[in-house]
Amino acid sequence: MDNIPDRSRIPRRRLLQMFAAASAAGAAGGFTATGFAALAPGSAPASVGYGTDPDLMSLHVRGEFWPLTLTEAERRITTVLCDLILPADDLGPAASTVGVPDFIDEWVSAPYDAQQGDRPLIVEGLAWLDAEAAKRFGKPFAELDEAGQSAIADDICDTDTAGPDFKRASRFFAKFRNIAAGGYYCTQDGWKAIGFVGNIATATFDGPPAEVLKLLDLEQTVV
Repeated sequence: MDNIPDRSRIPRRRLLQMFAAASAAGAAGGFTATGFAALAPGSAPASVGYGTDPDLMSLHVRGEFWPLTLTEAERRITTVLCDLILPADDLGPAASTVGVPDFIDEWVSAPYDAQQGDRPLIVEGLAWLDAEAAKRFGKPFAELDEAGQSAIADDICDTDTAGPDFKRASRFFAKFRNIAAGGYYCTQDGWKAIGFVGNIATATFDGPPAEVLKLLDLEQTVV
């Protein structure tokens, strides 16, 4: 990360740029039943999905392809956590502004193996956040101020440094962060945040910038 030329980006957003380059479904181990017996996830969707050839040329509405299964309480926590991870700043709007909570609800509700494998981890993790907030502050997670929310998130935001009591929750946070970043950086506002200018017709192509070629120790040979 020290070699990134643009040092104006805040550390949190620089880190999330790395997640944007990876799959939103990157592996992050799940919870076991131990310690979460009282935090049973909601029912899984029964829809079969849209198949292997979806219509990508039309606009679709939330819940069009399968029932969305996050509860209102889970959506509130999801929205707050999304904005805690990807807040509004000089690089772009908050995650909730560009529909990332809807993206996560669609993700955990989708009737496919990968998404259904993620669902228990996400739903149980959201319940853990509420339980931890009640234990520490006597309030639901979504009702805490940013300092309280950050205090909990700071304990679970790194799977390598999380304490023994927070290992399972840190796996949830890693998965949630990957999915949220995947949703955010698939939007036009997300593209602008990382300087992506693809999907734009250009009359000419001047090749990679000189500083990028130098960083990679490469030479431009095609004119």
